Amino acid sequence: MKIKVCGLKHPENINAVAALQPDYAGFIFYGKSPRYMANLAADALQTIPASIQKTGVFVNESAENIDRLIVEYGFNAIQLHGDESPEFCAAFKGRVTVIKAFGINEDFDFEQLKDYANNVDLFLFDTKTKEYGGSGKTFDWAILDQYKLDIPFFLSGGVGLENIKEVKNITHPQFYGVDLNSRFENEPGLKNIEKLKEAFKIIKNKTQQMKYGVNEQGYYGDFGGAYIPEMLYPNVEELREQYLNIINDDDFKAEFDDLLKNYVGRPSPLYHAKRYSEKYGANIFFKREDLNHTGSHKINNAIGQILLAKRLGKKRIIAETGAGQHGVATATVCALMNIECVVYMGEIDMVRQAPNVARMKMLGAKVVPATSGSKTLKDATNEALRDWIGNPVDTHYIIGSVVGPYPYPDIVARFQAIISQETKAQLLEQTGKELPQYVMACVGGGSNAMGMFYHFIEDEAVKLVAVEAAGKGVNSGESAATTALGDEGVLHGSRTILMQTEDGQVVEPYSISAGLDYPGIGPQHAHLFKTGRGQYVSITDEEALRAGLLCCQLEGIIPAIETAHALAQLEKMKFEANDNVVICISGRGDKDLDTYINYFGY
Repeated sequence: MKIKVCGLKHPENINAVAALQPDYAGFIFYGKSPRYMANLAADALQTIPASIQKTGVFVNESAENIDRLIVEYGFNAIQLHGDESPEFCAAFKGRVTVIKAFGINEDFDFEQLKDYANNVDLFLFDTKTKEYGGSGKTFDWAILDQYKLDIPFFLSGGVGLENIKEVKNITHPQFYGVDLNSRFENEPGLKNIEKLKEAFKIIKNKTQQMKYGVNEQGYYGDFGGAYIPEMLYPNVEELREQYLNIINDDDFKAEFDDLLKNYVGRPSPLYHAKRYSEKYGANIFFKREDLNHTGSHKINNAIGQILLAKRLGKKRIIAETGAGQHGVATATVCALMNIECVVYMGEIDMVRQAPNVARMKMLGAKVVPATSGSKTLKDATNEALRDWIGNPVDTHYIIGSVVGPYPYPDIVARFQAIISQETKAQLLEQTGKELPQYVMACVGGGSNAMGMFYHFIEDEAVKLVAVEAAGKGVNSGESAATTALGDEGVLHGSRTILMQTEDGQVVEPYSISAGLDYPGIGPQHAHLFKTGRGQYVSITDEEALRAGLLCCQLEGIIPAIETAHALAQLEKMKFEANDNVVICISGRGDKDLDTYINYFGY
């Protein structure tokens, strides 16, 4: 759910609101409004981060004046609150985000909006008054059920702390965000920061996600939950009860943000891959998670969870790893925080990812081989869960992907969401638009993909493409293409989609990529697949290896084989020339050099 704070006019107050990171900040250019910002210099808006859409609000203003003010104040959105025609709106669409506001009451005719459908980006529904602008009063939100167009909308009019929790009951598929104004003021134009903080906490941080997010019972649609043995219940329940309060604490966020910036090296670059763009006929961008400390996206979650574990009073950390990247990230943060670390890894994966095994040991971790089953990631996870059952009091399990019992899928997704949060701001800076046409990532359990998708999920104009490992072919008997081969069931503590026999036994997966060699996907991915929100496809070993080599030779970047699966999917897609396509480069390929060398004979 997006947040727009409107009616700002005092420089210090503007900076304080911007620090809360709303999605939109509104500035009113209407002389009859008590929030009219006539005397506010344009440079007062220069410190607002690029991730916040600076929005000029106008009432029956001339196009010439709007044009001038867009340039002068650097607006990337405009809100038209008067009697502006569809043609008037159309003149600005494509240059800035166009929001057309309408006053709503029980007599409002939603049919009149059809003429605007192709000429605006968003609607804003406010309470109908005799004058232009808001009244601080609510209208009957049930009226919104009459709205049938596919243009998203903001809800405005009388939204305050006393009713903001009721917003979560609005289930309209086009409900985009809330507009916060007069109910959060000390006086017109001067926002009450403490009230806004409380509202942001309710909107952003409580478990009231929209239709693709998790509900308060830990389910994403039909998937999720916590299917755990009784002995694990205290561990999981402790997490469930405390994780939101801990990660939303200001001190936690400050320490997390500081480590991401000064230890991990964030923000990671969004690189315009020009030779790829020429080859595939679109604007191809690489989100460079491979440039993070430890070489992948896994460090984002490891940093968050080690801070969570410290605040829970835990003295020992366990983890599972497939490709070794999560194991390295976990060993790294345990060394940083001086906490004991045990990493479980499949015996086969220890051989094919030997450099990462050495790194973990150098960092002080104990690496324990999983010798049962297929001796890969699934079996390492089983061993880690057994350890946690045996050490419930002092041990925290840092799960590396968006899998496992609730709340783990939500915890990991939140810590990885920095990927898409940065991407939106970087795209806006580089292209003038924060939404791409496509977002792509490889999927095993699905942590890098969920981080890459997180802030785009509710924007259905953005196509989400998740690429699984087909191994030697989807129907070869040696594959990890979960959505193509799997059924609904329970794996590692959550209901999801997994590869299984008719009697429910887990089928051993196969992929040349250790990080994708997993028989299931995270429950949120299962929900995105079942609802059709995401497109889930698969790539073979050979296709991935050749795509990895192509990336080396076109862009001078050696990708992890996991990442190479996502790159390979480009060969099977057709784009428009103006399409913006973002691919998560989830990890670097150092760990896979032996595999590349053996395949290509270098």
